[in-house]
Amino acid sequence: MAVDDDAAEPEVTTATADTAEYLSDQDGASRAWRRDPTKIALVGGLVAVIGVASLGGWIGVRAHQSRQLDQRQTTFVDVARQAATDLTTIDHREVEGDVKRILDSATGAFYDDFNNRAQPFIEVVKKTQSKSVGTVVSAGVESETDQDAQVLVAVSVKTTVADGTEQRPRSWRMRISVQRLGNEVKVSNVAFVP
Repeated sequence: MAVDDDAAEPEVTTATADTAEYLSDQDGASRAWRRDPTKIALVGGLVAVIGVASLGGWIGVRAHQSRQLDQRQTTFVDVARQAATDLTTIDHREVEGDVKRILDSATGAFYDDFNNRAQPFIEVVKKTQSKSVGTVVSAGVESETDQDAQVLVAVSVKTTVADGTEQRPRSWRMRISVQRLGNEVKVSNVAFVP
């Protein structure tokens, strides 16, 4: 087998004077860039500004989300507190208005159930001539989503009957479900908690 001596040697190209000058300029420019403290400080400052701006933006977004969560929870708790007060503050002289107020803040199965029992409830309150005043002791969100929440409410209720006898205050705990319907939040369920 014959070996071709010319094929084994690599082809050598020579750089022209223009190419050498270009490479020399590039190498000098990169060395100058690396050595120029003003440019290094400028790049470092730019990186720092971008980092601080990104951190500030992230903190701003988190703060906004936190405010939205606080507002949503406050709304849910306020509606549940008012519902607990409405449910436990009933006066035989204004019972129809009290029942209407409860129904106006209700929705779903709770609305249907309370509406069906409203007339017998009104009759019992009038017959016993009772007056009860509920005071919310504490309330807090137990669980929530964007559209609804379960709120635990502790209520102290004072009741007076026809003969003027004031009964001992009773303490009740309620789990009140609230639901966002468009721009309103209404009570969707009430359960007494032992």
